[in-house]
Amino acid sequence: MSGGESGASAPAWRGGFGRLWGAAVLSSFGDALRTAALPLTAAALTDDPLLIASVTACGYLPWIVFGLLGGAVADRVDQRRAMGAVDALRALLTAAFAVAVALGHASVGLLIALALALTTLQTLFDNAATALLPALVPGERLGSANARLMTGQRIAGGLLGAPLVPLLLASGAAVPFAVDALTFLAAAALITSLRTAAPERPPRPTGSTLRREIAEGLRVLAADRVLRGLCAATALCNVGVGALVATLVLLVTDGLGAGSAGYAAALTGFSVGGLAGGAANRRLVARIGRTRAVLCAGTAQTAALVVMGTAGGLGTLVAAMAVFGFMGMVWNVNTTTLMQRRTPAAVLGRVASAFRTLAVAGGPLGALLGGAVAAARGARTPPLLAAGFFVLSVAALIPALSRHVPVDAPPADTAATRAPG
Repeated sequence: MSGGESGASAPAWRGGFGRLWGAAVLSSFGDALRTAALPLTAAALTDDPLLIASVTACGYLPWIVFGLLGGAVADRVDQRRAMGAVDALRALLTAAFAVAVALGHASVGLLIALALALTTLQTLFDNAATALLPALVPGERLGSANARLMTGQRIAGGLLGAPLVPLLLASGAAVPFAVDALTFLAAAALITSLRTAAPERPPRPTGSTLRREIAEGLRVLAADRVLRGLCAATALCNVGVGALVATLVLLVTDGLGAGSAGYAAALTGFSVGGLAGGAANRRLVARIGRTRAVLCAGTAQTAALVVMGTAGGLGTLVAAMAVFGFMGMVWNVNTTTLMQRRTPAAVLGRVASAFRTLAVAGGPLGALLGGAVAAARGARTPPLLAAGFFVLSVAALIPALSRHVPVDAPPADTAATRAPG
């Protein structure tokens, strides 16, 4: 199974891709503001740890409950119009909440309702965006497009958005939410300005229901060896990531005695590594091929996790986090690209939703497992547990990513044509 794009140029910024990129990056910036501000706002309203944690948990729950439904709807509708409508509605909801905060009417219940509503809408937006991208970018440039999207989102969300929250909150508790509403509005304008026509789809059978269409997408996923392997690998590695993220602060502060400054350094190492991975991905794929890049990324991340679990000092841990972030970006870009190119266009939203739903579900499960082993065996154990899940993830990929299997969906199975970009 090949997958290099050595002869492909990067996607053009002008036209559809540039606008989609701008909308995605603006949304990530606003999401980072809101995600950081929600628990801080909750902590100002209550000192009950369970209620504060519930606000964050409600940001994950809709993916598990509505993720597959969002994918099915994304395959039914004009994705461009759906994304614009979703962002306009999210702008309205966030602006209304900002007004409530400014007037002193905020409550934990309102915070939870906002988190549930915005993430439920996000299940449609994200699945539609994944399905729309191949209609804007030729297949041979899809990897570069995904790398630019993910790198831009990492910069906007991780390096720019979250650090600004304390400054914005100093201007007023409602300010981060007001800025978030503006980013949603700007993203909606960019998306609705796309001139790309919706991909053609075959007519739905008489009596077709969302439930049957979800089942059809799952059947396509289960029947394709490549998609099945990619999905299993995604689920397994996200359990490992959940175990690492939930206990990293314990590893740094208790295991290494490095304190909050050490924790910040570890997170910075991860972010910088991710940005470098996005920048280097195209050259790496051109040199060794897309599927080998995925396998190398999983193997290198496994090694980085082992180093984290045995690190003797903060410098070693930060270096391992940088490698983990670098290869994590390579993994994410190329597994997403392989999924997009291998999946028939008519069911891409549903297949993408299955990937995301399993990924989100794996995080809380991994967090619980990581907390349990940290309590039983110490703070250095969760990275080693995560390494075990990454070994299983790479093992799931090896039979799926055979060099004899084509990257793209078989032409006979492709039920939609590419719209002009």
